Amino acid sequence: MHTFKTSPVEFLRSLCRNRQLLWALVKRDVLARYRGSSMGLLWSFINPLVLLGLYTFVFGVVFRSRWGAEDSSTGEFALLLFSGLIVFNLFSEAVGRAPSSVVNNPNYVTKVIFPLELLPSVALGASVFHAVMSMLVWCCAYIVLRGAPPVTILLAPLTLIPLFLVILGASWFLSSLGVYLRDISQIVGLLITMNLFLSSVFYPLSALPEGVRNVVSVSPLTTAVEQFRQVVFFGEIPNLRHWLMQCAVGMLAASLGFAWFQKTRKGFADVV
Repeated sequence: MHTFKTSPVEFLRSLCRNRQLLWALVKRDVLARYRGSSMGLLWSFINPLVLLGLYTFVFGVVFRSRWGAEDSSTGEFALLLFSGLIVFNLFSEAVGRAPSSVVNNPNYVTKVIFPLELLPSVALGASVFHAVMSMLVWCCAYIVLRGAPPVTILLAPLTLIPLFLVILGASWFLSSLGVYLRDISQIVGLLITMNLFLSSVFYPLSALPEGVRNVVSVSPLTTAVEQFRQVVFFGEIPNLRHWLMQCAVGMLAASLGFAWFQKTRKGFADVV
């Protein structure tokens, strides 16, 4: 029986060998979402624009939410809120699709030569594309409302590296588990919805009581949202020591998730 290496180095080698395949799969995944629509990829720009307006109206006008100072404008709140939603949507799309990434591709499972370990990365790649489009909308809104964004916005991709690693680890674990336990997709959907309100998407972390804040801040999603806002809106540089620690935790999560996937993939063909 064929054995699969569990070392994270093996995934890096597979990524290098199959980078063109991964790019083709991500491209096909993105285009498939808008296939048949008259405006095509333009929807990836329209959707976040509509959501930006909707959330601004609901939370900035209807509920009169504010971010700290009472005199903060509705436009500033919209930018703060949407920056958090960009990170959350990236996380929710990639992780939410993970349980079905292998199950929905049975033809790939029966092909021994196909690198199944890339499948969870396809969802992450597609979610990154949509995050970039949302970020373009955010930047346009920032320029209109406040002028040029802070130069620290260039650090935005770096703040998301720990989250990328956590997403990969979770995706490998859930995609494998989804083969043997089909109900996992329903459970993951509920957990993602809970994370929307438990992470600091709709409010600053500093607004929580200290005891609750310490618990909520453990979440990699909360940390990513806070650091992302720091660099794109407030013009602050994240703490390097904390960022390195988060990267270490992310690498551990990715390594464990990949090892689990490689250990359990032998039985995929029998179940799928």
